[in-house]
Parts: sequence; structure tokens; C-alpha cells
Amino acid sequence: MRTNIVLDDELVREAFKYSDNIKTKRDLIQTALEEYVSIRKRKDLRELRGKITFQEDYDYKAMREGS
Repeated sequence: MRTNIVLDDELVREAFKYSDNIKTKRDLIQTALEEYVSIRKRKDLRELRGKITFQEDYDYKAMREGS
């Protein structure tokens, strides 16, 4: 998707300081969007804490071993 946006120049410069070998604004924004989505997905999982119950006979250790 092609889009024109106005970015805060200072924020872009700062983001480049923290980036690992990112050379273009396009790559910087792509990386930022991927990280944003990843963080939001993890946050959504944390919201499930305490809402999931397991069966009495559930053995997570056996599942790790492939049994």
C-alpha cells in the first residue's frame, strides 16, 4: 500500500539511532509496524491471564516431552 505521510524529523532521527543497520525510512517504518503489531499481540495474550482454566488431568510437562 502506497501512502504519503508527514513524519516528525527528530523522532525519525532518534529511531535510526536505535535501529540495527536500517538504512531507509521505508525499512524503518516497516520494522516499527512489525514491532508494534508484535507488542499488541502479546498484550492481548496477557489480558487472558486468569481467564483460562485447564482440565484436572492436563499435564503440560508430558506435552513438552512429546508424550
